Amino acid sequence: MSHTRTEFETDSFHSGLALHNSFRISPNRPSPAWIDEEYLALTWRLREGHFLASLREEVAPMMRNIPRKPDQFVAWFESLAEWGPGQHDPLFDWLANEASLPQMRWFLTQEAAGEAGFEDLLASTQVKLPMQAKLECARNYWDEMGRGKAGAMHGPMLEQMVRDLNLHVSLDTTVWQSLALANAMLAMAQTRRYAFHSLGALGVIELTAPGRMVKVSAGMSRLGLDRKLRSYFDLHAAIDVSHSRGWNREIIHSLVAENPDNAFCLAEGALIRLYCGQRCYERYKQEFGLEAYAPPHRHPVRELKSALC
Repeated sequence: MSHTRTEFETDSFHSGLALHNSFRISPNRPSPAWIDEEYLALTWRLREGHFLASLREEVAPMMRNIPRKPDQFVAWFESLAEWGPGQHDPLFDWLANEASLPQMRWFLTQEAAGEAGFEDLLASTQVKLPMQAKLECARNYWDEMGRGKAGAMHGPMLEQMVRDLNLHVSLDTTVWQSLALANAMLAMAQTRRYAFHSLGALGVIELTAPGRMVKVSAGMSRLGLDRKLRSYFDLHAAIDVSHSRGWNREIIHSLVAENPDNAFCLAEGALIRLYCGQRCYERYKQEFGLEAYAPPHRHPVRELKSALC
């Protein structure tokens, strides 16, 4: 069966896959219809596989000359914070300095819909990893879980913000680009042939999130939203810096040292995550009429062509 890229750029595909994913990962009980459910799940798994294949094609031009030595690869990986897709997007300067409260609420609703749950993605990804990488996943997971304190768990912080702001997160109000981001992350985490891709994708979140989080929090503060509502963003603006250092040293470096072929998968996963994020930012800017927005003094974005030369 042939597939086209545009098939995976529609509301219907990503809302359908999101519904399937919700059923797939939610705890449940045996059903008399389990055979039919398994056939339906297989259909979606195949469609999901074609979706990931299409994303690999999209990032292929950025996959030239990936270093295969650990130190050089970590340096390349960290450089994604400068030249990777979506980095230093002017959307975040605009959110910090100009967005209205309704616009910020729309943005936060989309971001909440696109959040696949870092701790659950990490738990799925770490299965049967080598010891050094697995231990760093465990340390990171413990932080995500609030070090055993319910009030400090990261996921519920976001959920509490959604409740406190009375945001209405639903498939009907979420753009497909945001759903695609969550669908891609879950697909990599749940599919063992993409385990190293998932580690690259999760690692690049830790690497690149702090700069965005700072600006979102600044915009929320400017609009009079109190510190409690901003706590999720303030926490990740700080803790992800140390998380990224540990991730790159204990996971990225160690896996490439163990097998240089892992570099390709880690790189591809990271670029898929950044590319999906970039598509979200472009869609958000369309919503806000910001296609030509370029605030003064913003960080210059390196053109991809120059970065690859």
